[in-house]
Amino acid sequence: MSKRSADDDIEMNDGSKAVAYNDRENGRQRQIKDQNNEMGDFEDAWEDDFEEDSGDEAGEEQDANEDEENGMDVDEKMEEDDEDDKEEELKLYLPGQPLEEGEQLEADQSVYVMLHNLDVRAPFLSFDVLQDNLGEERKNYPATAYVAAGTSVPGVRTNEVLVMKLSNLHKTQQFDSDDEEDADALDEDPVLEYRSIPHNGCVNRVRVMPQQQDKKLAATWSETGKVHIHDLTPYVASLDVPGTTLPKNNTKPWATIHNHGREEGYALDWSRLDAGRLLTGDNAGLIYHTRVTPNGCTTDNLPFREHKSSVEDLQWSPTENNVFASCSSDQTVKIWDTRNKKRSAVTVHASNSDINVITWNTKASYLLASGHDDGVFSVWDLRQFKGNAPTPVATFKWHNAPITSIEWHPTEESVLAVSGADDQLTMWDLSVEPDTEEEGRVTSEGVQVPPQLLFVHQGQNEIKELHWHKQIPGCVLSTSNSGFNVFKTISI
Repeated sequence: MSKRSADDDIEMNDGSKAVAYNDRENGRQRQIKDQNNEMGDFEDAWEDDFEEDSGDEAGEEQDANEDEENGMDVDEKMEEDDEDDKEEELKLYLPGQPLEEGEQLEADQSVYVMLHNLDVRAPFLSFDVLQDNLGEERKNYPATAYVAAGTSVPGVRTNEVLVMKLSNLHKTQQFDSDDEEDADALDEDPVLEYRSIPHNGCVNRVRVMPQQQDKKLAATWSETGKVHIHDLTPYVASLDVPGTTLPKNNTKPWATIHNHGREEGYALDWSRLDAGRLLTGDNAGLIYHTRVTPNGCTTDNLPFREHKSSVEDLQWSPTENNVFASCSSDQTVKIWDTRNKKRSAVTVHASNSDINVITWNTKASYLLASGHDDGVFSVWDLRQFKGNAPTPVATFKWHNAPITSIEWHPTEESVLAVSGADDQLTMWDLSVEPDTEEEGRVTSEGVQVPPQLLFVHQGQNEIKELHWHKQIPGCVLSTSNSGFNVFKTISI
């Protein structure tokens, strides 16, 4: 995958310059010292010369001659001092570095095509992107996105499912070639509109059914142990068509799955191949299979029962109707056939810590990635699962806290995004093959940077979940305790 270079300096509005780093450093935050704390009053080195007698002029002339002998005049010295000051004021920040007194992080806007931070009514653990009718492969700005999310406020009986419309998402990066109309858009704020549906208990996870032609259905895992299915169709319509009538009895979901009893869970996934097929996994290690039809839903009485601890995530196969994967805090990844509930087809001990999330590559269906509680994420070749004790084809230990979300790019088979509890969202291109020099590449700060690492996004606290927008190439949405980000980088 080609990477866009950014070797030229970019002029900022205040007249200063931001250094544009190469692609493997793009997206990491800039570390800027507070000039008020670091810089005192300038003293004129020649101020007193005019008050001295003419005898000092000879000394000045002698100093000037010495400078000439050294091959450097005063102006050149001042220019070098200015360059040193600039280097001290602006330097690359790598995650984990301590900030000195008076320093603060600033996003390098030159590496973002678009970057927006939206404050929400309450933090949510999970969200999903709704398919819309605005077209595929959209590259025009301002952009628009529709999102379904669920609040998670502890101790509150009634939380909410939010159906949101994010509009006026304009480009935040500008070039000299951009017209005045695009430049004026920088002064306009993005718009967040929403509709609210009451939800009993915290929303642990939200997933939207991929097939949304007739109804826009979304499933939510509640802390009460119930899985609710909501019809979002009228709520989405009301965001686009003023005067749309909303359901009067919107306190009840369209359908509810009761099979898990009072055992809550987080694992949830809809089939991409068969509309209405839903998997749900709970903290007791049980997985249930539900079929949703226009008349309601039917859940199989017998669960898939093999995990020895909580089921953390589920993924349907992108190519085989009856195959899915599960991961658990029992440190295993399992591949199942829905026609055999008694035993999984394959079991792999994938980590020495809890396995929090998995993602199945839709473009290269033999690749599965898993994110672990020790900050490691691994990529597995399912074709090797037939042997004894298969090993991952790639493993990365960049994050220094549990992996919270992982997702393959919808169209670039070698690219995936990962978020962690260390406030980082990273993007990786696994097609980059390191040579001898790159494999041992270490920054001046002593941090080894993997050549496959494309981008590091920061600025959010405790990132919970991320998703690519399938209709806006390269656009990523992420939720955290500090808000909701929508961004697109120059790297992807």
